[in-house]
Amino acid sequence: MASYHRIMAKLDKFVPSRLLPLWQHPAGPKTIFFWAPAVKWSLVIAGIGDINRPASSVSFPQSLALAFTGSVWARYSLVIIPKNYSLFTVNVFVFSTAAYQLFRGVKYRLSESKLEEEKVV
Repeated sequence: MASYHRIMAKLDKFVPSRLLPLWQHPAGPKTIFFWAPAVKWSLVIAGIGDINRPASSVSFPQSLALAFTGSVWARYSLVIIPKNYSLFTVNVFVFSTAAYQLFRGVKYRLSESKLEEEKVV
């Protein structure tokens, strides 16, 4: 942790004056409040990549967990101090991609059950 602070102190000298408000913000790049949402975008990218997968392979537990945590963390990001709008944004997208996958999976399962009913009749 001490080495991180030394690196940040050295980088302070190279930040242009117009970017100082962002750099020194309580949720700026010098804090975990910036980097956690930045890394969490990988979940959104993975969710978007899964859109091309067949609906039959949608994992309900995984999609439900992502939708739940996305909604909970989106709410939390607006309650904490400092408010973290980047965390809010990424969690809204995590929720959205997971909810879309859930919708696809449910729609597929319902169409499968209707086909089975038609075969029986």
